[in-house]
Amino acid sequence: MQAANLEPVRCVWPTGNDTYLEYHDVEWGRPTVDEFRLFEKICLEGFQAGLSWLTILLKRPRFREVFADFDYRAVAEFGSDDVERLLDDVGIIRHRGKIEATINNAQRAVELAQVEGSLIDWVWEWAVTTPDRQPDGGIPVQTERSAALAKDLKQRGWKFFGPTTAYAFMQSEGLSNDHETSCFVHDACGAARAAFLSGRTIRPAD
Repeated sequence: MQAANLEPVRCVWPTGNDTYLEYHDVEWGRPTVDEFRLFEKICLEGFQAGLSWLTILLKRPRFREVFADFDYRAVAEFGSDDVERLLDDVGIIRHRGKIEATINNAQRAVELAQVEGSLIDWVWEWAVTTPDRQPDGGIPVQTERSAALAKDLKQRGWKFFGPTTAYAFMQSEGLSNDHETSCFVHDACGAARAAFLSGRTIRPAD
């Protein structure tokens, strides 16, 4: 008798959509080592506000095409003609405020990299040492640390990146390992995160 092909135990949030499942299994909660992919995630979290993350994932290839693969140095040079071009592109989220915020944030990313030396190193200073949990054990939608990260970037002139968006970004990038402990990738994400954190400076909790 052939054994049943059992699905691995995952977090409860990904749907049965193959794109969503692959994102959960391969990307979510793992450190990003490429600064352009890191900037991409900041931008797409902003575009996601009010929409499902699956909608963003399905449009991500086109986002990469029209936003210079999220090379923030290239996007920082976008002007008003580019804004109009992007507003006409049905393959992305055509929201003027979010498009203009992405260009603004690219300019601010250039400044941050000049001041801090590395976008990735600076972001990982905000890594969480002890994950926040609600009284019932649930995962919060924002934390004091995500609020502090959002506040810091706001003071630097970044837009469309509030505390809730910041925490979603922190989860997706592995700054906090918020896979359920029963999830089959929890331990692997924890190991990848620990290796990436080794030798890095972490801001102390307030």
